[in-house]
Amino acid sequence: MTDAVVGHLLDAIELRERQLAEQVGELAARLREAEAEREALAITAKTIRALAPELELDGPPTPTLPDGAAYQQIMGVFEHEHRALRARDLCLALDLPVLPKHVEGARAKLKRLVSLGFLDESEPGLFAQPRPEAQATPADQRP
Repeated sequence: MTDAVVGHLLDAIELRERQLAEQVGELAARLREAEAEREALAITAKTIRALAPELELDGPPTPTLPDGAAYQQIMGVFEHEHRALRARDLCLALDLPVLPKHVEGARAKLKRLVSLGFLDESEPGLFAQPRPEAQATPADQRP
């Protein structure tokens, strides 16, 4: 081999060594970042485990009934009737005159109770208390 060929090979080897050294540096930096994130997650998990016994994790927070006696009365009617009602039926149950202003006011309150999760609207204008969902059996579940 000539000196020129050997020099060219040595230059190529040096270039590849520099490239690999850069790659090792980048990978080491990524490894340090991943290790720091893993440690942060471990600390977070440890904190959550320490706080978990004090937290009430049974379910989402229960919405509160809007202020006003009317909402209390409406819910009282549904607890007493145990059936779906229309706004007109609610007016009759509350001894209100069945006038458009009373029916529309009752409907607006019923819609608000639906949006808060206190009532369901099974079909347009028909309101009822939500039924607890039955546990799904394996036959009901689809893959």
